[in-house]
Amino acid sequence: MAYSRVESLRCVACGKDFPVEAGAMTCDRCGPSGTLDVLYDYDALRSSGAREQITECPERSVVRYAPLLPIQIDETSRPLPVGGTPLVAAPRLGKELGIPRLWIKDESRQPSASLKDRASLVAALHARQQGKTKVATASTGNAASSLATVCAALGMEAVIFVPAAAPRAKLAQLQVCGARLFLVDGAYDDAFDLCTEACRRFGWYNRSTGVNPFCSEGKKTCALEIWEQLGNRAPDRLFVSVGDGCILGGLYKGFWDLLQLGWIECLPRLYGVQAEGSSVIAEGFAGREIVPKPCTTYADSISVGNPRDYRKAWRAVDASGGEFVLVSDGEIQSAVRYLARQTGIFGEPSGAASLAGLVKTAPHQSIGEGECVVAVMTGSGLKDVAGALKACEPLPEPIPPKLSALSE
Repeated sequence: MAYSRVESLRCVACGKDFPVEAGAMTCDRCGPSGTLDVLYDYDALRSSGAREQITECPERSVVRYAPLLPIQIDETSRPLPVGGTPLVAAPRLGKELGIPRLWIKDESRQPSASLKDRASLVAALHARQQGKTKVATASTGNAASSLATVCAALGMEAVIFVPAAAPRAKLAQLQVCGARLFLVDGAYDDAFDLCTEACRRFGWYNRSTGVNPFCSEGKKTCALEIWEQLGNRAPDRLFVSVGDGCILGGLYKGFWDLLQLGWIECLPRLYGVQAEGSSVIAEGFAGREIVPKPCTTYADSISVGNPRDYRKAWRAVDASGGEFVLVSDGEIQSAVRYLARQTGIFGEPSGAASLAGLVKTAPHQSIGEGECVVAVMTGSGLKDVAGALKACEPLPEPIPPKLSALSE
């Protein structure tokens, strides 16, 4: 059983431990903000040859990291090649920013074109181990299309709650995959609350990232890949966009696991980038207080007014000596263009926010010439074409199909 590697689930707020078999999602003492970590027997993992199992595995996917995951892996666990995304060197971009060793982790190469596939696969496999056939999630769009894609491949049913204003490309993707879609007349937070109530009422498995600890375990595989792709070392600094805090928390968990195993010597400095119009986690960091408020950013995937996994995001920045960075919608739009023109990578606005944060931060940081810096691009620009178009110049006027018109 995969659970033999797991010691407990632990509340990030109060430290209370829960046996993994109990099926807890959040702490019964701390409530919804008491999200849980999955903790392993790290001594047993070291002595069992986990590192060799990983490095000798021929697969370049999430399955590669089976020794560090809380799920059973068999032939039916490989429906899609989730993971194995490239770490792209960005020398021209790095030269302009004064960072010679700059890399872009391009998560647009996932099956549904989003990093969220990592979480969806691990959560869906955990649901299957629990004997569940229906998996539900609340989402701004990417987690929804990701879950629909993974469930279609696994032969499971996905039930999706998204704000009615979600980008149509993402809705089309999940509908094509056969998910049951509920458009919620409200924001992401309204969809989240409805999904939570529905899972309690109907017994569905809840994949929503703000409460499900196994989503972080999926997302941490992005950190494990970066570690391998850099030659079994962590970067010095890593920038990633932040909505509800789960991706930042998941990346931290991956590097923290590596640190417990003795496979790295220190954590990278983690920078959580939020849009100015959706900045609840960043604004609450100093006083350790979350004050929900409406969102006004056009970067839909990080538009979260009441973030649920904020404690993991705060811990990631605290423990790593990182920072939170706020960027405007205009800076995000510039980053979409900048990323594409310097690297050829077409990122959606929420993904390009990480680069916007790096561009804003780099002049004010003492980044050494030898430092390795990674920006995580979390999703494809094709997921939000309307948002990407806002970063473009107006289309030119049509011309007659004549060389004379072209010459003019």
